[in-house]
Amino acid sequence: MGNILRSLQPQQQQQQEPLDPHGLAPDAAAIAALTRDLGSFESSSMVPEGLGQHVTSSKKAQINWYKCILEAYRNATPPRTPAEAAQLVATALNWIPRVDLEGILEFYNFPIPTSAAASSNQLPRALPDGVQFVLNTLPVNAKCIGDGDGFTAYVAVMDDPRESENVPQKVYEMVTERTQARIRRDYDRADTLRSTIDEAGYKIIIRSGSEILARKYRIRMRGIDAPELKMPYGKESKDALVKLIGGKSSRIYVYEQDQFGRYVGDIYCDSVFIQEQMLKNGHAWYFKNYDSRREFLEWERKARAACQGFWLNNPEKPWDWRRDERNGRHITTEVY
Repeated sequence: MGNILRSLQPQQQQQQEPLDPHGLAPDAAAIAALTRDLGSFESSSMVPEGLGQHVTSSKKAQINWYKCILEAYRNATPPRTPAEAAQLVATALNWIPRVDLEGILEFYNFPIPTSAAASSNQLPRALPDGVQFVLNTLPVNAKCIGDGDGFTAYVAVMDDPRESENVPQKVYEMVTERTQARIRRDYDRADTLRSTIDEAGYKIIIRSGSEILARKYRIRMRGIDAPELKMPYGKESKDALVKLIGGKSSRIYVYEQDQFGRYVGDIYCDSVFIQEQMLKNGHAWYFKNYDSRREFLEWERKARAACQGFWLNNPEKPWDWRRDERNGRHITTEVY
């Protein structure tokens, strides 16, 4: 740490230059202020007094942040510009709430790196009736699509204030501990912590070359019912959904949770209403027992008349198939 701190000491500034809030000239302030605070933290375990005015998390959380920043500085080439220092801090803390990450960068007058820049995925001004909240997901992994009406999606915590506010403190602590374990090259401990984070409903995901924390959501598409995988046309229905959303980010309007804990919602991808496409192309049934939208019925009727998808044959209703499986063959149906 000593060599790093010495390499970051500010050069002599002319007296006529204005001072920033940290008492340093602007050209040197961005890096030198962080250097000073890291040196102070290393000796006293105290975070900067004014930081609390820029972030929302507890002092305990702030101490964990500075541990990660300090370790990152120890293991990195000293940044030469405020932009490089900002990128180092953002990488070290890319798992914390976005509002807090931007608060730290603002505290040091650092620029906000592209990876931490404000997301355009904002909630609409007026949500449809019944919508509880909106999810803006990371690209959906094709392997996470279970069938034609269900999949698993992940939402980046740092991109969504609602998510960042609801992460359990224990999860944040495990992420911090895992980061420190990786810095120590204790990969067994890091892998164990990663598994525990997964069990808590979160996942460490690589985005743009950096690790981020994401929350896991099991999704059930509202108003449609696709063939089960073991049914005729089950694989074709799943493949159709993979083509529509696989590898792409989606926007999900969540209405409720079902009895299996899945989030039931309307899915949009590339401005396309996914349920509409599944119905129009004969890849799913209209689930009229759970939905009253007339357009869904009309889309199904047109697909049936045109013999689209499974309508080319005489398909069995998936709810009838599940009932017969339960009553006759007693085979457990997988829920995605």
